Amino acid sequence: MKKIIIFIIVLFMYVSSTSANTQSTWQQDAQAVEPDIISNPLAFQIFNNEKQPELDVDPSSLILLYGDSYIVISSNKADNLVTKKVSFNQNSSQQEIEKLSVLPIHFDKFQATILENKLYLVGYRKKWLFYSLDLQEEQAQWQSLPTPVSPNSAVKNVYLAAQSDGEKIAIYSISQLSSPTEKIKVSQFLSKESVWKSITPANQIAVLDPISFSSAFAQSHILVMTQSAQVIGFNTVTKAWSEYHEASPYLRTIQAKLVGTELVASFNNSESGSDSIARLQLKNTNKDFGLVNMLVLVVYLLAVVAVGLFFMFKNKNTDDYFRGGQSIPWWAATCSIYATMLSSLTYIALPAVVYRSDWVLLLGIWMIIAVAPIAVYVAIPFFRQLDATSAYEYLSKRFNLPVRLFASGLFTLFHVGRMGIVMALTALALSAVTPLSAAESVLIMGVLCLLYCTLGGVEAVIWTDTVQTIVLLIGAFACFAIIIMGLDGGFTHFIEIGIADNKFTFANVDFSLNSITTLSIWVIVIGGIGQNISSYTADQAVVQRYMVTESSNAATKSIWANAWLAAPGALLFFCIGTGLYVFYQQHPEKLDPSLQIDQIFPAFISNELPIGVAGLIIAGIFAAAQSTVSTSMNSIATTVVTDFVRPFQLVKNEKSYMKVARALTFLSGLLGTLVGLIFIDPEIRSLMEAYFKVIGMFMGALGGIFVLGALTKRANSLGAIVGLTSGVLVMISAWQFGWANGYLYGTIGILTCLIIGYVVSLISPKHQKDLNGLTLFTMNK
Repeated sequence: MKKIIIFIIVLFMYVSSTSANTQSTWQQDAQAVEPDIISNPLAFQIFNNEKQPELDVDPSSLILLYGDSYIVISSNKADNLVTKKVSFNQNSSQQEIEKLSVLPIHFDKFQATILENKLYLVGYRKKWLFYSLDLQEEQAQWQSLPTPVSPNSAVKNVYLAAQSDGEKIAIYSISQLSSPTEKIKVSQFLSKESVWKSITPANQIAVLDPISFSSAFAQSHILVMTQSAQVIGFNTVTKAWSEYHEASPYLRTIQAKLVGTELVASFNNSESGSDSIARLQLKNTNKDFGLVNMLVLVVYLLAVVAVGLFFMFKNKNTDDYFRGGQSIPWWAATCSIYATMLSSLTYIALPAVVYRSDWVLLLGIWMIIAVAPIAVYVAIPFFRQLDATSAYEYLSKRFNLPVRLFASGLFTLFHVGRMGIVMALTALALSAVTPLSAAESVLIMGVLCLLYCTLGGVEAVIWTDTVQTIVLLIGAFACFAIIIMGLDGGFTHFIEIGIADNKFTFANVDFSLNSITTLSIWVIVIGGIGQNISSYTADQAVVQRYMVTESSNAATKSIWANAWLAAPGALLFFCIGTGLYVFYQQHPEKLDPSLQIDQIFPAFISNELPIGVAGLIIAGIFAAAQSTVSTSMNSIATTVVTDFVRPFQLVKNEKSYMKVARALTFLSGLLGTLVGLIFIDPEIRSLMEAYFKVIGMFMGALGGIFVLGALTKRANSLGAIVGLTSGVLVMISAWQFGWANGYLYGTIGILTCLIIGYVVSLISPKHQKDLNGLTLFTMNK
C-alpha cells in the first residue's frame, strides 16, 4: 500500500511540473520563423512546423490545403481565374498538376475556402460574386451562387471561413463595410436553401483598419486580423466577438497565416522602418490549476484506490468478486447504475452538447422512465430467477452456447470501446484545466483503475460509484448556481436569452423521409427507448447490479430510484449547458478560443469556482470516469470468466478462478487504456455523438437478441444467430453510409435482430427445448 501511494504522488508531482495551456489573449513573440520557410510568401499557408515541398506557383496565388494536395487559384494573362490541384509524388517529390475549371472573370481581389470537397470562392469585379466548384466531380464547372454582399452595401473586403455553428460546419463570410461607423458583418451560407443568413452578433468591437487576414480557428471561432495587428475572434456558437490583441500604431501587417494555435505574420514597423516576422501566440491568462486543487485531486484519487485495497481482503471467491456477496444496499446499487450509465459523459459531454445546440436530447434521456417498468417486471425477475452471474447465461439456456459466446464477445468489444471513449473524453477535457496532458490523464486513469478494480472487485466499484454520484451532483448544483450569479440579469436573463436564441427547443417536429438522419422527435423518442432497452436488458454492467442486492425487491427499488434520479439529473445538466452558452455570450473574453467544445465545462469549473472546490469537482470528474472504466473492466472479466472459462472448465478450482478473474480484469483495463490513447483526437467534435454510435453499433443487436428470446416461444438458436449477425451488419451499413442518425442505431439493431431472427426461426425446424421460465409466457409466477 505504501509503495502504491508513493508511486501515485511521484507521478502527479512529475506531471504538475508542466504548465497548463489555457489561454484567452494573444501576445507577440519576437521569435522569428525560419527564413527559408518564410522567404516564400506562399509558405505561410502550408507552414506546419516542418518544411513542406515548395510550390512552383505565382506568389500572388491563393493556396488552400486539400487533403494531401493543394488547391492553387491564380489569374492568368488572359485575365481568367485558373484553378489547379497540385500533388507531390512521394517517391520522386515531383509535382503532379491537375487543371480544374477556368472561371472567365478577372477579379480585383478574391478569397476562397473548402468545405466537404467543394471549393467556395468570393471575388470582386465591379460587384461581389460567389461561386462553388465540386472538387470530386470530373469536368466540374463553376456554379454561380447568391452573393453574401447585398448590391447596395459598400464593402472593403470579404473573407470566407468554414466553421461549425455547433450543429454543422458551414461557410461564413466576414465582410468589412467601408463606413467606419459600421461594424463587421457576419453571414452564414445555408447550402441546402442556397441563401445567406445574416447573423446579428451579441456584441460589437470597433475595427477601423482594413482586415488583412481571417480564418477558422479551433472548433467554434473565426479569427480576424487587421493591418494594425488587431486580433479579434467571432464565436460561431454564441455569436459573440472577443478582442485578443489590440491594434498597434506602429505595425502594419504585410501577410499573416494561421499555424496551429499561432498566427505567423510579417510586419512593417513604421517606428523602426524595418520589416520583421513574428508569431502571435496565445497567452496564459486563465487561472492556474494551483497546488491546492492538485492536492485535492491527489488525495481524492488516493482515497479511491484505498477503497479498492480495503475490499481486496473481503473477496474470498468469485461470487464476492463479481456479485459482492449479494449484500449491497439498494441505494448504493442505484448510485452505481446512475454513475455507470452517465458518469463523466454526462458531466462533461452533455453540457457541451447543449451549449452548442439545444434541448432536443432531453426527451430521449427521459425515456429511462418508460423503460424502467420493463427492467422491473421483466429483466430483474428473469435474471434473479436464473441466479445468473453473467447476463448471457440466459442466452445459453434459451438458445445454445454459441449464441451466448457471440453475444458475450460483442459485449466485450462494446465495453472496450466504451472505456476508450470515456477515458479520451475525460482526458481531453481535463488537459485544458490541469497540468496533465490528455495522454497522461488516460495513463493515470488506467493505472488507478487497474489497481483498485483488479484488487477490489465489484464491491469496490459500487461504493466508489456511490461517492462519485454524491460529489458530482452536489458539484453540478454549485456550478449552475455560480453560472446564474455570474450572469448580468441573473436567472431572468438566462431564461430570456435562452428563449431568444432557441436554446430551449425541446423537440424537432419533423416526420419527412429525411428525418431519419436528424434528431427529429420520433428519432429521439424511439432511439431513447431502444438505447435504454439495450442497456437495461443486455448490458452486463447494469444486469450485474440486479444481482448484487440481497433480494429482487431491493433490485427493483434501485431501478425505480435510478429512473427518478436520472430524469431531474439530466435536466440539471441541460440547464448547465444553456447556462454556459449565456455566460460566455455575455463574457466572451473569458473563453479560450483554442478549447474544444467538450473542454468548456471543465474550463469553467477551473476558472470560476473557488480554489479547492474546483479541485474537488475536477477530481470527481476524474474519478467518475474511472468508475465507469472500472465497471467495464469488472463486467468484461465477469462475462469472460462466466461465459468462456467456466463452461469449458479451463481451470479446476475456485482459487484459480479468482486468479483468472483478476488477470482478465487487468487485461481488459490495459486494452481500454490503449483504446483511450487512440481516441485522443482533437478533430473529433463531439465524443458524446461518438458514444451514441458505439452504443447502437453493439448494444442494439444485443438488446434485440434478449427481446427475441423473451417475447417469442418460436425463436430458435439459428434464428438468434442470424438475427444477431444481421443486426450488427445493418448497424455497420448505417454507420458507413449514414442513412440513419447515430441516436437511432440501438432501436434499429433491436428491430433488425427481432424481425429477421423470428422470420428465420419460423422457416427453420422448431427446436425441442424446455422453455419454462425463459420467456414472458412461461415465467414462473
